[in-house]
Amino acid sequence: MSRKQGPQGKMKIRKSALKRFKITGTGKVLFRSQNIRHLARHKSKKALRAGRVPLVLKGKFAKKVKLMLGIA
Repeated sequence: MSRKQGPQGKMKIRKSALKRFKITGTGKVLFRSQNIRHLARHKSKKALRAGRVPLVLKGKFAKKVKLMLGIA
């Protein structure tokens, strides 16, 4: 009995990158700011508010992230 063979393989993506980055509909790479997880008492309120907004990743590193996610 022979089985029908499908495509040889799928491209594997990096799950760690998938958890840390988001790709927008237009192809921008978004990431979360650092240093806002804990010990917030001694940080300024302005810094804490700024840390809530996702930032846009640019340049070669954005291309690398897209490659890790199988998009580029």
